[in-house]
Amino acid sequence: MNRYRRKELRSIIDRLEELRSDLETLKEEEEEYMENMPENLQGSEKYEAAEEAVSNLDDALSSLEDATSSIEEAIGE
Repeated sequence: MNRYRRKELRSIIDRLEELRSDLETLKEEEEEYMENMPENLQGSEKYEAAEEAVSNLDDALSSLEDATSSIEEAIGE
């Protein structure tokens, strides 16, 4: 792989890391929202929706980490 493509791929990795950080922040905010929900709402549709959102954000974070790892392997790092 030539220097230009490696540089472009590193730039993509940097952007993925920024996105991962943003997603992590949003996931933490959703977890905090869910954890601070009154006890009488736990088990409600709102709670379950928040729980599902956290799970989906976890999946998205994992996918971004996998993508980053794959790109690093392509670069040879």
